Amino acid sequence: MAEPLSNPPDRPLPDGIIPEEVVAHTEKRWIAIMSAILVVMMAVIVVTGVMGALHPPSNVEAIDPQTLHLKGEFVDSNLGAAVEPDGSVTVRLIAVQFDFVPHSVTVPADTSITFRITSADVIHGFLLPDTNVNTMIVPGFVAEVRTRFTRSDKYEMPCNEYCGLGHHAMVGLVNVVPKGRFPAQDLLERTSNE
Repeated sequence: MAEPLSNPPDRPLPDGIIPEEVVAHTEKRWIAIMSAILVVMMAVIVVTGVMGALHPPSNVEAIDPQTLHLKGEFVDSNLGAAVEPDGSVTVRLIAVQFDFVPHSVTVPADTSITFRITSADVIHGFLLPDTNVNTMIVPGFVAEVRTRFTRSDKYEMPCNEYCGLGHHAMVGLVNVVPKGRFPAQDLLERTSNE
């Protein structure tokens, strides 16, 4: 016959086994620590959102996507590269399915360049590989990115946000020319829809 079992709590535990009370206490302590971390993280998100510290990675400037081409900054005659009074260059573009308008822009090297871009239809992306230029273009908002090109080159600017069936073909061009050659070009040479 089998030996009757003695009371388990009265028996000493084998080496390496932790008593149930210790395990329960440790688990409760970790649950409390993790809960505190979650509360702190949620508080940071709420406070930064309420205080206005949380915003898109661009300036928050609203625009009506249905009328942007009729009046204001993004009318057809104002698109492309323009020299500002301080000598910097501002490039204004509109992203539409499945192209950038204008398709190609020319900018000078060694000059402060500001890209101001908006979308007339869906979310697009604006990327100039091998540079610091990468932003999302959201309808109803103006995205602004500043950069400086150190050498003459041609940069493809693909849309890097899926925008529909023709997304794969949405690629524009930024042509960087020597600084001395840029002012000699007229507006049609600096901006092309080809």
